[in-house]
Amino acid sequence: MQAHARSISVQRDDGVGFMRLMWLAFAGMLLVLAQAVAAQARSESLAPLAEKISPAVVNITTSTLIEGQTGPQGIVPEGSPFEDFFREFQDREGDDENRPRRSNALGSGFVISEDGYIVTNNHVIAEADEILVEFFPGDGQPKKELPAKVIGTDEKTDIALLKVEASGPLKYVKFGDSDIARVGDWVIAMGNPLGQGFSVSAGIVSARNRELSGSYDDYIQTDAAINRGNSGGPLFNMDGEVVGVNTAILSPNGGSIGIGFSMASNVVVKVVDQLREFGETRRGWLGVRIQDVTEDMAEAMGLEKPGGALISDVPEGPAKEAGLLAGDVILSFDGVEVEDTRGLVRLVGETTVGKSVRVVVHRDEGTQTVLVTLGRREDAERSEEGEEDAPDAPTEENADILGLMISPLTDTLRTDLGLDAEADGLVVTEVDEASEAFAKGLRAGDLITEAGQQKVTSIDDLEARMEEARDAGRKSLLLLVRRSGEPRFVALSLTE
Repeated sequence: MQAHARSISVQRDDGVGFMRLMWLAFAGMLLVLAQAVAAQARSESLAPLAEKISPAVVNITTSTLIEGQTGPQGIVPEGSPFEDFFREFQDREGDDENRPRRSNALGSGFVISEDGYIVTNNHVIAEADEILVEFFPGDGQPKKELPAKVIGTDEKTDIALLKVEASGPLKYVKFGDSDIARVGDWVIAMGNPLGQGFSVSAGIVSARNRELSGSYDDYIQTDAAINRGNSGGPLFNMDGEVVGVNTAILSPNGGSIGIGFSMASNVVVKVVDQLREFGETRRGWLGVRIQDVTEDMAEAMGLEKPGGALISDVPEGPAKEAGLLAGDVILSFDGVEVEDTRGLVRLVGETTVGKSVRVVVHRDEGTQTVLVTLGRREDAERSEEGEEDAPDAPTEENADILGLMISPLTDTLRTDLGLDAEADGLVVTEVDEASEAFAKGLRAGDLITEAGQQKVTSIDDLEARMEEARDAGRKSLLLLVRRSGEPRFVALSLTE
């Protein structure tokens, strides 16, 4: 028994030793592999890619004539005892100050065709009298500059298309598909930062679908260094394709802190194609005013979940001609699901003017499909200019409902509010600052025209709509409110 026990003990020791040897061998293999990967990483370089694409990247210099200052410059207050002294000083030194002078600015861009089309930012060339494009020298070649003319611009996406006339074909780069760019993908930014000349910086895609201030914004956020002067330059993927146009940075001091924004190439391509063909943009126009659907609005309208775009008004235009109504929630546009108002604006804007599209809406607890022929956004914007604001609201009071003092609309109130003679509804004369209505933006002077997606012209109408909503198990009542002619929907809790 003792011999057997010793035999077992010996076998156990041999097994442990074997396992240790295996682990040591495995660890050694991992170490060798890690060293090989590290060596390979050290040997990899972005230089081949940079050399390939840099000939298509350009520096842009603009020149603008600024009128000279005229009259007293206000160095000291009029009547000051030092006025004569400084006037004499200006007379001696300052004739040049009153002469027109040129202001120069720098930016970047990139060539997209061998015949000389160049993309940059609109703000780089805005109001410029002269535009010079400097090409990457490379291979010891001398610096080459060519004058450029503006083909077209788009302020909404901050994109401009230029054209130069060269003696031969130019090196150019192609656009890539920005929709497949993933957070974490490597990218390269190229341009002319701070006027230092051609420069390359590398980073990753930090975020997607960023919105800054525009309706058509779709920015790629990157930590690749972008500084002043990089505006208009390209953001490349590792295939050498342009996936963004470097446009803006978030910075407290004007320098890069690793938060830069590039307009996504799939937005830029559509704009560039229109500028190239028409010299201007031609975006689709549906002709509705819309707002996002919140959870309480969805509950008030009987929707399963928030989503889509709620139509708050249908002025004269394609939507009205097709039969869309205020209170409809657009769920689908041309076969694409509508997530929110921003998504709908982009979908409509990217659709060809004159195209007939199917719009699926939620209406009367069900869905309906409406065929709409799109107009042109730019034409609609020009016709909307010059609208006047309505005057302040009256102070007449009548009933206190849902934190609102409400009065029926009279001819006097129509005049005071600057409303048409046909206007109907209930006027908000006062709002309780502690109420939900105040928190959601209702103010004195607002005109309530609908409740529960039905017209209201009296206090009785409003109370009836509230009772109907309660009977239907609704927790909120949906109001259509107009201010200075602009409509929006607001859902107020019935327990207020």
